[in-house]
This record gives sequence, structure tokens and C-alpha cells, in this order.
Amino acid sequence: MTPFLPAEWTAHEATWLVWPHNRDDWPGKMNAVKWAFAEMIKIISRHEKVWLLVEPGNKETSFARSGAKTDSVELIEIPTNRSWIRDSGPLFVTNSGGKKAVARFHFDAWSKYDDFAKDRLVPEKIADKLALDLYPVIIDGREIVLEGGAIDVNGAGSLIATEECLLDQAVQTRNPGFDRGQVEKMLESFLGATNVIWLGKGIEGDDTHGHVDDVCRFVNENTIVLAHEKDAGDVNYHALQENRERLEAARLQDGSKPEVVLLPMPGPLYFDGDRLPASYANFYILNDAVLVPTFNDPNDYKALGIMRELFPDRVVYGVHAVDLVLGLGSIHCLTMQEPAAQS
Repeated sequence: MTPFLPAEWTAHEATWLVWPHNRDDWPGKMNAVKWAFAEMIKIISRHEKVWLLVEPGNKETSFARSGAKTDSVELIEIPTNRSWIRDSGPLFVTNSGGKKAVARFHFDAWSKYDDFAKDRLVPEKIADKLALDLYPVIIDGREIVLEGGAIDVNGAGSLIATEECLLDQAVQTRNPGFDRGQVEKMLESFLGATNVIWLGKGIEGDDTHGHVDDVCRFVNENTIVLAHEKDAGDVNYHALQENRERLEAARLQDGSKPEVVLLPMPGPLYFDGDRLPASYANFYILNDAVLVPTFNDPNDYKALGIMRELFPDRVVYGVHAVDLVLGLGSIHCLTMQEPAAQS
């Protein structure tokens, strides 16, 4: 049986986070970012266990001031370069025996930055901590690069990704020489994805070069939310329109058409003249709740309303993410779910 990646909305054992410490990711905003993390921990800890990675010697407790349920938070001393555990952390899969395991892809800081020596060891250290089997993803002697934010799955065999991120052979190339067929075979062999839905590009300002979790997400086996920009003058308009057209022709693993729900984009956010990748699609689904980034924008209310309609049985929280997105990521990028053990 092929290792299988469960959907995000399946029952969680815990959520993993990395307490922020790299000031280069959030210049001049570290205190505000720590408070945003404390707010996330407060909400998550009320719904499930939180494993919080901290630098060795750090006995961090400041998150408790937010009202976090501290008996649901456990600190683990694992050194990291950055806090983007969605990409550097483990992908938890179900193995051939029905047990939880870790698919260990290589992390190279989005094929862009040089500081990843600590981050690339995080999956092994977490697998060791939890006494889980580790599956190194190696093809023809090569470690395969894949970040968690580059894919989204429905838990039934379908996976969404962008060509910009996984297939570009000129910019931030993850796996040089790998064509579409080889990438699809890898996704099927190691994650159980029998059906890949290819979108075109991601959004402006995303330094990952096209992560899908800022653009398009499954919310159940048959329903997809897609970031939508109505302003034809916005830099994201054409790319998001093309993605909408692709989804209109897309099919799920059983041949059926997915239901597509449009999720508005917030107005543009900038820092030092650079566009930031603000998107409501960077939400995180946890046990009985959903965390949705908000940006002090009129569309915050529209996005939260859409998400509440899509998740009637979960509490939908808006989390202020203007400071977080300065680091070129948001709530989903900073979290990683650990699914509950399968019986």
C-alpha cells in the first residue's frame, strides 16, 4: 500500500509550530509577531494539543499571557532556521500497515535561500521524538524537494499544485530535470495522489514561487476554494483568472467536477514598496475550528462569512495577520497538522 497523505480536516493528534526567533523574517516586528503567535497558540490549544518547537535552552512561556491552555502546550527543543514548519516540517502519512509515519522530503529553503541546515533535519527529529517510521523520499539516488505549502489534498486521491512551483526549470527549480510525468509519479508513490490538478501560477509577493496554499485549497473531498481578484488592474488578476478557467475543466479522482467557491482577495499590502502575499486562502483547519488570516480589510468580513458557510460545524476565527505576512507567509505556512493515528 502506498503511503497516503490525509486531508487537513481529518482528526488531528496535534498541531506543530516553531516559536519565532529569526528577526530577518520580520524586521522590526518581532514583538508583534510573537503576540500573533501567542494568539494562534491560545486558539489552537483550546481545540487540540500544541507541540511548540523552541531553540535549545529556551523555556518560552510568554504565550501563556494570551490565555492559552498551557497544559495543552508542550515545548520541544529542536534548533531551526525559521518558523515556516509547513514547509520544513514533516508530512505525516499513513503507511502500508495503517500506522502513522513521516514522509521525509528534502528542504532547501524554497531553492532560494542558503540558511536551511537546521530546518532540513526537523522531520527526522520529530519522527524520532514520536517514534514514527521515516520514509526518505529518494528517487534514483536523489533527495526529492517538496514543501507542504506547495500541495493541497482532498484525502481521496486528488492533489492541487501549481506548475510555477513544481515544474519551473528556470526559477527556484526544486528538482532539476523532473518533468510533469515524473512529478506526478512521485506524488502518487509517496503521498497517494492518483489525480493531480494543475494550476498555473501563485500570487505576487510569494517568495516560494507559487505555493498553492495562497491560492487554492480543498475544504472537503468535493469542494475547492479559489482566491479571486475582481480588479482587472491588479497584478494578480490574470493569473487567478487563468486558475479559475483551469478549475472549470478540472476533474476529481472519480471523474466528477469539483464545486468551486470563490474567495475574495484582500486589498494590496506593501512593505518598502514590495507587494506582500496576503491571501485568505492561507487558512488552517484544526479540530472543530478554522483559523483564517485577516488584514484590516473590508473583505475580511466577506472571507470569514464564506468560510463559516463552508465549515458550519467548526468555529471560524479571524486572526490578525498583517504582521505575520511581512515574513512572506501566514497562518497555514506557520502550522503543520499531525493526524490522529488510524485504526
